[in-house]
Amino acid sequence: MIKDLSVAARSVPLARPWGADVPCNHVLVVTLTLDDGRTGTGISWTPQIGTHAVKALLEHDVRDAVTGLPAHPGVVWDRLSAHLGEAGRAGIVPIAMAGVDLALWDLACGDRSLVDVLGARRESVPVYGSGINLHYPLDELTAQAGRWAAAGYPAVKIKVGRPSLAEDVARVAAVREVVGPGTALMIDANQRWDLHRARTALRALERFDLCWIEEPLPADDIAAHVELRRSIGTPIAVGENVATAHGFRDLLTAGACDVVQPNVVRVGGITPFLRIAELARVFGVPVYPHLLTELSGQLALALHHPAMVEAPEDATLTDLGLLAGPPPVEIAGAELRATGAPTRWAAP
Repeated sequence: MIKDLSVAARSVPLARPWGADVPCNHVLVVTLTLDDGRTGTGISWTPQIGTHAVKALLEHDVRDAVTGLPAHPGVVWDRLSAHLGEAGRAGIVPIAMAGVDLALWDLACGDRSLVDVLGARRESVPVYGSGINLHYPLDELTAQAGRWAAAGYPAVKIKVGRPSLAEDVARVAAVREVVGPGTALMIDANQRWDLHRARTALRALERFDLCWIEEPLPADDIAAHVELRRSIGTPIAVGENVATAHGFRDLLTAGACDVVQPNVVRVGGITPFLRIAELARVFGVPVYPHLLTELSGQLALALHHPAMVEAPEDATLTDLGLLAGPPPVEIAGAELRATGAPTRWAAP
């Protein structure tokens, strides 16, 4: 049974800030203590805002709700979700729940890796270069793309949504030239467009042979995604800001996307991530886990559909110093493989 929950906060500087307002990521290290003395650790992660609210939720409502429950991820997640429903189903609620769920999976894994417990379906998955680079000047953007090309990455992703569409066209054209025609090129608008702007932008950008457009519209505007998908040839990826299985169900049922990208923390942990992945499997839609490379890589190795794993430059969990001991995955060239090591979170 769960005896106690503790939370410790830390802010981790980014070697490559994600903008003037995002110089670091914020992490809450959540530790569960069982009545037999065993402990498990997980994290809640907020790149920019909400850390104090998540911490308060964990230290008060969540701690009281999980105390006395069996240390079973599925049981705890369902009980906690029902208990916290009044506070909402998205945002800080699933982020707080993720810390608990990851700690329970840490206990369940013990000295085994997550992918060993889930069951690997493949030996390796490709990684793709991913940059939070909308604020980069053109020369810095192309230099980054050049590093990815030199590393042999089969795919790269850049941000779009500059004030001028002409800027976006020039930047995508420059990156396409650097990486060449044989590299898959994804673009990510981070919900910056409305339906009209998205259609206009993609008419100008589709000639660069895009692998997908990510988050072209507000994530919860399902009808607009359906309309956009009907009118463009570029596949649509969405999901990093969708927090519930119901939200993914609605996207999939409506035919609003070609790829789903759940973030294991924003959906509330490994338990709901696996449920979402099975839902997407029923619809025949591939799952590409969002960020958090070492966790996402292990999940991707166990997914039914083959996937690529996002490798943000200088911002993996290892790069940020959030892991202790040997990492659970390693990237060699353009391939990610499991090492067999358990996921151990660094003390704050």
